[in-house]
Amino acid sequence: MQRVVSQVPSAPSAGLCPTRPPRGSSKLGTALRSLGKRGLAAVAAAALIAGCGGGGTAQIAPFSPTRVIAFGDESGAILQSGKKYTINGVNPDTLLVDCKLNAVWSQVLSGNFGMVFPQCNTDFEALPQGIMYAALGDKVADVQAKIDAHLSNDRFGPKDMVAIMVGVNDILELYRQFPAVSRDSLVNEAKARGKQLADQVNRIANANGRVLVSTIFDVGLTPFGQNEGQQQTDIDRVTFLNDLSTAFNVSMRLNLLNDGRLIGLVLTDETVQQIARFPTAFGYTNVTQAACRTDIALQDCTTNTLQADASATTWLWAGDTVLGPAAQQRIGSLFLSRARNNPF
Repeated sequence: MQRVVSQVPSAPSAGLCPTRPPRGSSKLGTALRSLGKRGLAAVAAAALIAGCGGGGTAQIAPFSPTRVIAFGDESGAILQSGKKYTINGVNPDTLLVDCKLNAVWSQVLSGNFGMVFPQCNTDFEALPQGIMYAALGDKVADVQAKIDAHLSNDRFGPKDMVAIMVGVNDILELYRQFPAVSRDSLVNEAKARGKQLADQVNRIANANGRVLVSTIFDVGLTPFGQNEGQQQTDIDRVTFLNDLSTAFNVSMRLNLLNDGRLIGLVLTDETVQQIARFPTAFGYTNVTQAACRTDIALQDCTTNTLQADASATTWLWAGDTVLGPAAQQRIGSLFLSRARNNPF
């Protein structure tokens, strides 16, 4: 059976169930303090139950899904051509893009359960058990519409591993409305979008599916965010993007079903924050710039079309708001760890 591999080394997996927040986990911590004691208690409960399967309870028997269903934006998407929105891997013999190389997070998850998506079925499996709904530009509303469409002719069952990472495009959409729309109004809308995502996750869980949902990374840390911080001088744009991202994540976590069994939480935000703060500790040499050339469409970016001195293995970002292969592999490993350890 085909197994997706990566051209980049796998970084060690960050723990998803800390007994207390890591020192200086800063941005989420600042947001939580602003919520007050009641909000802090609620987030702590949501994090422990939704993220850790009821206080770190291990599975009685290993979860063995029969389908992997991916929702989200371009970070987890695979095109019909097999290309992805990251640094695509190239077969050294044919010099053509090999979709099995430089896997995105959804492929890492599905591949480790022995499943493939039809978009990257190079071994021609008769009935691929991966379903790809993630697509370029998708926002929370698009995920909701695709869940509607799925339920119109299918269902979610206890052997379905449904994985979701979406919200970055929501943040970008809101950010671009500033200053015509006030900062406070946009932060409130980011909270509403986070709740909307939680509602969809809960909807899948209530339909008897098993769900993994990820927080989004701080858009202020992206090459786009860093550039906005340099170009725009009216307010601190990096902080504003962080505030929008954090509002989305906190609201999503607060509103997740506190079941402890049906939903697992993946902390992509904390992982990317740690890499950005301590790049050398994680093997990165650049965490602020995009590795792909700007004259190449992102889906056509390969290891042969990078900026001078850029690397698929040591640069965090492939594009302005899209992660490179090393980070994709790491986040995919976090999804996999949660799938194997949550008491589904």
